Amino acid sequence: MYEGVVQDLIDELGRLPGVGPKSAQRIAFHLLQADPTDVRRLADVLIEVKAKVKFCSICGNVSEDEQCRICRDPRRDPAVLCVVEEYKDVVAIERTREFRGRYHVLGGAISPIDGIGPDQLRIRELMVRLADGAIGEVILATDPNLEGEATATYLTRMLKPLGLRVTRLASGLPVGGDLEYADEVTLGRAFAGRRSADD
Repeated sequence: MYEGVVQDLIDELGRLPGVGPKSAQRIAFHLLQADPTDVRRLADVLIEVKAKVKFCSICGNVSEDEQCRICRDPRRDPAVLCVVEEYKDVVAIERTREFRGRYHVLGGAISPIDGIGPDQLRIRELMVRLADGAIGEVILATDPNLEGEATATYLTRMLKPLGLRVTRLASGLPVGGDLEYADEVTLGRAFAGRRSADD
C-alpha cells in the first residue's frame, strides 16, 4: 500500500477492465516517471473523449456525431443488419472487410448471473428498426459463449415470427488450430457447419 494520491491512482487504474493490481501499479509508476506533457496529453484526451463521444442514435455504435459513419454511409446495404453485443465487435467485423450491411449494438448479452436480462439490452430499439420491413436479413453475431448463445436464441425466437431471414455466424475450428486441442462443442459445430470442398 502506498500513500495518498499514489494509492488512489493505483486503485482507479485497477478498476479498468483487464487491469489487475500488478498492472495498475506498473502503469501508475510509469505515469509518475513520464514527462509531464505526456501525462497532460493523456489526461486531456480522457476528458475530451468523455465530452465528445456519444452513441449513435440508430445503431448504438460509438460516434462523435448523432449518427455513426456506418449509418451515414449510403453505400452500405440497408437490407442486411448485423446484431453484435458491443461496439468493439463492430470494429472486429469491419476489419474483415467482408460485411457491407449495417449494425445494431445490443450493449451486452443476456446474463442472469450478472443480472442482465433482455430489458437491459437494446432489443426494444432493434424491434423498432425492424418494424418498417426494410430489413430482410438479420445476422446474429453474438459471442460463441453461454451468454452469447442465450442472447442469439432469445433473439431468434423474437425475430422468426417477423418473417425475416435470421442467420448466425458460422463457428468451428480456427485456422492454424489442431483437432486434438479443439473442445467437443467447437468440433461439433465444425462438423455441423461443414461445406463442400469445392467452395
